[in-house]
Amino acid sequence: MTTNPTLTDLAQKATQARNSPTYGHDALITCDRLVRIFTTDGVEVQALQGLDLLVREGELLALVGASGSGKSTLMNILAGLDTPTAGAARVAGHDLLTMTAKDRLSYRRRTVGFVWQQTSRNLLPYLTAAQNITLPLQLSGARRASRRAAGERALELLELLEVADCRDRRPHQMSGGQQQRVAIAVALANDPAVLLADEPTGELDSHTAEQIFAAFRTANERLGTTIVIVTHDQAVAGEVRRTVAIRDGRTSTEVLRRSEVDATTGHETLVAREYAMLDRAGRLQLPKEYTQALGMRDRVALELEPDHIGVWPDDSTHRDGRE
Repeated sequence: MTTNPTLTDLAQKATQARNSPTYGHDALITCDRLVRIFTTDGVEVQALQGLDLLVREGELLALVGASGSGKSTLMNILAGLDTPTAGAARVAGHDLLTMTAKDRLSYRRRTVGFVWQQTSRNLLPYLTAAQNITLPLQLSGARRASRRAAGERALELLELLEVADCRDRRPHQMSGGQQQRVAIAVALANDPAVLLADEPTGELDSHTAEQIFAAFRTANERLGTTIVIVTHDQAVAGEVRRTVAIRDGRTSTEVLRRSEVDATTGHETLVAREYAMLDRAGRLQLPKEYTQALGMRDRVALELEPDHIGVWPDDSTHRDGRE
């Protein structure tokens, strides 16, 4: 027998909803059911289809996904270069849906740093490494103290990223790896809350790519900067504690890595575990290899157990050995 809720019940539920923490209230980056739709020649393409993502302060995170999955669209939104169609996106207290053009300019100068894949796109060719770093300081107005202070900040970052010898060199006088490390220093100049990087090792060999990732790790550990890297490089993705995969405009799986120490030998090993992501609407993307292996398509059968949910192909004739 079912009963209709009373006004008291409804009032209590409304109070609980008001008092419950907002989704992502304690995260530095919050994407809540984020949607981005592009229209080309009258045809709509949904690059992001209700994507959810939380990034905590101080994280070093890798985003992976096939071409067209939506990861670059997400990065452009977080960088303030593009505007979401619907949903919610917040970075360091900034609402990315309601910002004015002036707000976006200030946001890009002060709150986020960005490193592009193309080394030539990150640095002005007619400026030295030090001058490239001091330029965003001058543009933001955050450090008006003196030219000397800006120069000290530039040298500090160059030394931190082990390219101090490039201080007076122009981009064409540096290797690709040196250019990318200087580019990271430029992105860090104004001490941003978040550093974003789009395929930063895409044009580099594996050895140089390792050096670039070491620079990101240094910035994360020494400066406490939250860093999000889009990459196809599995070697880079495997170096971070958390890797989020995007598929069809939504987060699909997440790999978490943690260190475990053997109580007997004291030997430390890195343990990785992959999880499927359950979004705010209760949707779950099953890995393609799983659904193909069991011939799942269109719909599946579910069964709630005390400690898990069973999932079977719709035409399965046996569940847990039962006909």
